[in-house]
Amino acid sequence: MRRRESIDELLNANEGEHYQFKEWKAKDDLREAVKICCALANCGGGKFVLGVTDKRPRKVVGSAAFPQPERTRVDIMSKLRIRIDFYTYQHENGRVLVFDVASRPIGLPVQADSGAWWYQGDSLILMPEDIRREIYAESGHDFSGDICYGATVDDLDNSAIKIFRKTWRKYSGNKRITNLSQEQLLSDCGALTNGGLTYAALILFGKREALINFLPHAEIIFEYRIKESAGPAAQRMEFHDGFFNNYERIWELVNLRNEQQHYQDGFHLFPIYTFNELAVRESILNAVSHRDYQLAGSIFVRQYHNRIEIENPGGFPTGITVDNILDKQAARNYRIAEIFKLCGLVERAGQGMNLIYETAVREAKPLPDFKGSDAYFVKLTLHGKVIDTRMLTMMKKIGDERLEAMTTEDYIILSALFHGKNLDQIHQTKYEHLLELGIVKKSEYGFELVNGELTIIANHHPIDVQSTETVENK
Repeated sequence: MRRRESIDELLNANEGEHYQFKEWKAKDDLREAVKICCALANCGGGKFVLGVTDKRPRKVVGSAAFPQPERTRVDIMSKLRIRIDFYTYQHENGRVLVFDVASRPIGLPVQADSGAWWYQGDSLILMPEDIRREIYAESGHDFSGDICYGATVDDLDNSAIKIFRKTWRKYSGNKRITNLSQEQLLSDCGALTNGGLTYAALILFGKREALINFLPHAEIIFEYRIKESAGPAAQRMEFHDGFFNNYERIWELVNLRNEQQHYQDGFHLFPIYTFNELAVRESILNAVSHRDYQLAGSIFVRQYHNRIEIENPGGFPTGITVDNILDKQAARNYRIAEIFKLCGLVERAGQGMNLIYETAVREAKPLPDFKGSDAYFVKLTLHGKVIDTRMLTMMKKIGDERLEAMTTEDYIILSALFHGKNLDQIHQTKYEHLLELGIVKKSEYGFELVNGELTIIANHHPIDVQSTETVENK
């Protein structure tokens, strides 16, 4: 989430591709809001401001639109599959509501209401075709959308297609999917085109023999390792057939040795698993979506006692680095990623890695890391050992409602505060949302974590505690 401007800064911002102002004193038009946020995302991200006049000199007029902005935020994200945050200002002339919209993924337009919306100056229009082509060209060639010449529908495994059909039907609620012919199903999801069968179809639904013939290195290898030293794994499984046949099996293998840890809260003892299912599944899906299938090498899922390492060939996609991975999104294999989205296996665009980070903080585990990654391989490590059970108790007392309102940046700041790490790198303005939620408080010593009425950890780094402009999140 970008820095929050003051009211004066907002009033003086230039309306256009990155700022849109609407009075909407009582108007509550979700459909129009979705289109506006869609266009802002396609133009690189921006802010949709309600309760302010759109003509200069701008004035605050106050808006009662969307009285439950958190619910509206979730509704917009579910339609756009892009990250959106919100905050409100309480001005003397009324409430100002701001939706902060993230940029679209690299190489992929965001769509809503049957179109990819765009701002041409102040005008909301459908994206011109030349702009759409430029966006698709940003991240290079999509190998998964290429035709695998020589491959036919007979090279696909009926059981993998059946799993996909069932998953897509359940997620979409579209009963029509049940009765589609196999060819129509594959065509509707983009796995089969007029030119022939795509590599995405082979990777996701292919028979073992077909994959060995056409794409022998498109395999996933699971290893369970008891020792850190090199040598044979205690268990090794190689998956050469379509991913939809193996997705559940890989998690089952991880879960076989998924030990419970426990923490005490009052008189109660609560369990927590070493490996979080959501985080593991998202990490595997990321690897399948992002690996470079034109390079030799396999996807490895290596499980140790207290951590899992997921390694895939190809390095980070164009424009993605360790530093911006939570703010930018780019799928190397769009056809695969789109099929995953259709059946709900992946979260909104760019949210998968965010959820992995947030889950680690919620479960009081170390943040995921990419140590060992280079230009040829991405290596993601998920740590499973609970660092401090007091943090689990704190999370429970914060409660689900406030946790759901937190951004990924909030989670990372919360973790840093609790463990006293990297505090000098956190600017004061980044604490504002946690202040609004009542999770931290400001004192003469700095920002402090609060648990009920008790301060459990403090950042004893002196700050200027003079109050800034009041910002409230409701």
